Amino acid sequence: MAVAIARQPRSDPVIQFTVFIPNRIGRLHEVVRRLSERAVHILALTVLDTTDSTILRLIVDDPDAARALLEEHAFAFTETAVVVVEMQGERQLRDVLAALLEAELNIHYTYPFLTRPGGKSALVLNVEHPEVAVESLRRNLFPILYQGDISR
Repeated sequence: MAVAIARQPRSDPVIQFTVFIPNRIGRLHEVVRRLSERAVHILALTVLDTTDSTILRLIVDDPDAARALLEEHAFAFTETAVVVVEMQGERQLRDVLAALLEAELNIHYTYPFLTRPGGKSALVLNVEHPEVAVESLRRNLFPILYQGDISR
């Protein structure tokens, strides 16, 4: 008799990599190319240009492979747990922001996913007190995505 084992959904937070690269032609392409060569897919990306360097913030489908690659090629990087909220419809951004305002949270930055997990829009949020943000978003019926939801 076969025994079915119920798997609990993964609730690991989504990991954002912040990669610091010199502000030179081709460096962004190099990071993207190297990740692609290892079949690591970039799901969300934002680029901040400063005088001396470029700051890449990215979400990938395989954080372990991305971490290994960044370390192997000596890219300076940090990792941060971020909140990812799934959105539907045109009023969703306003409602997400209202839920965060209701919780009296500051938003440090936000950026959208390049791909649409499950065919729906998703937004990366870096906020103070992420656990409070998740609680408020859930209370307002917004689905929260976790690393297991977006990983291969």
